[in-house]
Amino acid sequence: MMRILIVENFAGTDIGRMAKTFLERGVETEVVRPFNGTPLPASPDNHDAMIVLGGAQDALDDSGSPWFGSLMDLMRASDRARRPVLGICLGSQLLARAHGGRNILAQPLEFGYVPITPNAAGREDPLMSLLDPGVPIFQWHSDTFELPPDATLLATGTDYVNQGYRVGEVSYGTQFHFEVDRTLAERWSSAASAHLDERKPDWRTALPSALDRNEPAACAFCDSFTGRWIDFVAAART
Repeated sequence: MMRILIVENFAGTDIGRMAKTFLERGVETEVVRPFNGTPLPASPDNHDAMIVLGGAQDALDDSGSPWFGSLMDLMRASDRARRPVLGICLGSQLLARAHGGRNILAQPLEFGYVPITPNAAGREDPLMSLLDPGVPIFQWHSDTFELPPDATLLATGTDYVNQGYRVGEVSYGTQFHFEVDRTLAERWSSAASAHLDERKPDWRTALPSALDRNEPAACAFCDSFTGRWIDFVAAART
């Protein structure tokens, strides 16, 4: 049975819609929450792949998130061992940093559904080619990054160019939250309502209609991407 390590960097984050496909495919997951003091594995040996999720902190918050150094070590070790790494939002920023990319903090907030388009390399990529050009995918971030050396950009957005990339042997990063479904979007926005009221005053009226318009296509992409990533994990070991 395939075994995936899931690293939650912040309370209330989880793999969202991805869980549906993991359950259907019989994938076993182990969730580690280092913000609660749970230690990270010392090596990638007991997992076939790892997913690193988002959080409210930035990717340079080594003092507030003292596990970041060990997490990046594990991400690099997993990649070298051909155990795929998938970084989402903060996870993609940490993946970039782990491979030598520069993090850029405190930029304008990007929140809600934003069109994401594969570039020429993305259209040839086994994972990113599943995304139809311009499909809106959920976003929530104020930080970004420069691509690491030797990384390949796969998907772009209008305000933030670096939205999806491949780096190392078997690692991918997505700035966009393809795992977010209605349940996760509503939970997050409710928990951070005061922050959104200040930064995005129209979010209370805009989000429900955006979910109605965009969630079906975004969830369809999540399902197909997750299924293909499971195949990718299996192939990486052989």
